[in-house]
Amino acid sequence: MVLKKEIVVALAGNPNSGKTTIFNNLTGANQHVGNYPGVTVEKKEGHLNYRGYRIKAVDLPGTYSLSAYSIDEIIARKFIIEQKPDVIIDIVDASNIERNLYLTTQLSELNVHLIIALNMSDMAKNRGIIINTEYLAQLMGIPIVPTVGNKKKGMTELLNAIIEIVENGVSLTPVQVSYGKEIERELSKLNDIISTDSTITNSYKPRWLSLKLLEDDAEVYKLLKQHKSSEQIFKEADKSKARLKSLYRENLSEIITDRRYGFISGACSEAINRTAEHRHDVSDKIDYVLIHPISGLLIFAGMMWLVFHLTFTLAEKPMEWIELAMASLANLFLNILPEGILNSLIVDGIIGGVGGVIVFLPNIMFLFLAIAVLEDTGYMSRAAFIMDRIMHRIGLHGKSFIPMLIGYGCSVPAYLGSRIIEDKTDRLVTMHVITFMSCGARLPIYVLVCGAFWPDKAGNVMFSIYVLGIVVAIVMVKLLRATRFKGLSAPFVMELPPYRIPTIRSLLIHMWERSWMYLRKAGTVILSFSIIMWFLMTFPQKKTYDKDYDALVKLANHSFSSEKITLSERDSLITAYENSRSAENLEYSIAGRIGKNIEPIIKPLGFDWRLGIALISGFVAKEVVVSTMGTIYGVGETDEGSEALRASLAADPKYSKLIAYAFLVFVLLYVPCMAAMAVFLRETRSIKETLFQIGYTTALAWFLAMVVYQGGKLLGLS
Repeated sequence: MVLKKEIVVALAGNPNSGKTTIFNNLTGANQHVGNYPGVTVEKKEGHLNYRGYRIKAVDLPGTYSLSAYSIDEIIARKFIIEQKPDVIIDIVDASNIERNLYLTTQLSELNVHLIIALNMSDMAKNRGIIINTEYLAQLMGIPIVPTVGNKKKGMTELLNAIIEIVENGVSLTPVQVSYGKEIERELSKLNDIISTDSTITNSYKPRWLSLKLLEDDAEVYKLLKQHKSSEQIFKEADKSKARLKSLYRENLSEIITDRRYGFISGACSEAINRTAEHRHDVSDKIDYVLIHPISGLLIFAGMMWLVFHLTFTLAEKPMEWIELAMASLANLFLNILPEGILNSLIVDGIIGGVGGVIVFLPNIMFLFLAIAVLEDTGYMSRAAFIMDRIMHRIGLHGKSFIPMLIGYGCSVPAYLGSRIIEDKTDRLVTMHVITFMSCGARLPIYVLVCGAFWPDKAGNVMFSIYVLGIVVAIVMVKLLRATRFKGLSAPFVMELPPYRIPTIRSLLIHMWERSWMYLRKAGTVILSFSIIMWFLMTFPQKKTYDKDYDALVKLANHSFSSEKITLSERDSLITAYENSRSAENLEYSIAGRIGKNIEPIIKPLGFDWRLGIALISGFVAKEVVVSTMGTIYGVGETDEGSEALRASLAADPKYSKLIAYAFLVFVLLYVPCMAAMAVFLRETRSIKETLFQIGYTTALAWFLAMVVYQGGKLLGLS
């Protein structure tokens, strides 16, 4: 079938309105994630074919309005104005309709083709909210399509409404909000001046620009500086604002906001009935327990423990399958390639390095799946509400909990998520402690070390590390607030969405998107660095060894032939000789020399030069610590994969449980990966703050790891 044309559809809506669920319903797996040009805000696009059209869907950042208070709001409105999508679908939560329609009034001011997707209409009905959609559509002047995103209801009707607008134009014209005779008079004056420059009015509606001037929109002021009559416009705007302020004696932005809500309230009063059934619903009853000051905290702590426990236990079998696959691949190349540098590069450098990271993909997937469940059910907002009581006591903003919780998945989106915090000081303090929320990239290290030294209690030990991260974050917030960032945190207001049953499809898409980022890193950054680390740990090669290992191997074979030792004893001897030879080579290599040079610095922590090399590799990506350890111990060629690495660590006489725990503490606290720090720099736009972040986290990691090790020794735990 020949496609007629491409239709660009933008999805807008409040957070928690079900926008992403509808986007996933429409596009399925045919979507990709990138960034908007020049900024680090995530850009999600997808496509589908319907009735001969190719529809490109763009999921805009979730916003409550189109003001210029946050970068998400600016990006959403810039895309709508500058990219001019054919249709905008405004996702409105029917159970919280008046709040959601505020964004609708602002979208209608942009003179765009608009459709309201009245989502969660079943939930509104259950709560006793009866909406006459046809009448409300006439009052708003916007077509309305009832939908239930988590049940895929209304998707066909939504697509048909898009095609109807493209083929036949709009059947309704959005009703313009009237701001009163005085404000409308001033808008008209500004409108006449702005209309004289077609280079600007071709893209921006003059009335909208006039309204934004009265609202003191900084972005619009920047834009109108290019206008040929900018001086006259700004002068007239100042006069208009002065006249209106003297008349109303109130903030103009608040007056304009009140008029919009007044329009919404009038329309809803006409088209919505609330029955006697409008009472405390199931969400309210559940909230009585889940956001209770005592039971809420206990349930939250239990929920977090369960997430990490299941992440460890459920992933065990899939990890074994991946280990077997990687071991088979390594054996294949061992049999195909002759012994030498190329063999070592592919088996030890590439398969051993990348394979050592990919093997932890099940852990990452289960963690991201758990986070997706918490987000999609509505519990994530409750968790933020619960933590707000604590956050304010320690000096953080209530909204800080959201990026900090995202930090358990990855520091990169956590830094980006800190944009929801409007106050700059609150935001910087939050960003400086996000690193203590153990990202998913640290998880493979925890799994490896805990599995090696505490095989029966790995989940409990790992949980203690996550708890330690929270404690350190609290203490550091107190210190930062008392020193570099003095002042009170801003008040916290957050909407608690109703509980929802998430769709399996939506959960899987969220899980796969984040897991794919992990895999992509394994195939690019980690692959490159694994090869670099292999080179540093291979060259230069030692020509003369402390022992004649070839002779020792021959002796072992001879002893087996003469039946002096068993086959397993011979294999154990040969493995020990090969490991000793590899250890001598490693110590002689470039990496070994770097490790030896930094060893005096990390010796008070109980670390040797090998752990030093692993920690240095973690500056590039935390997952690389595991692959570096695999290369150090030469387990890329073994059939047991990461099991052999765990066994090698546990059997190493130089390491103890105390050293292992100190190592975990250092990994928890020291600087995030280079990718995260690049985002940190872009978000803060401050080299000073970035250098401070790198310096203080690494110094803190060294100090607390030293306290753990030296303190443990004094207590006789070594």
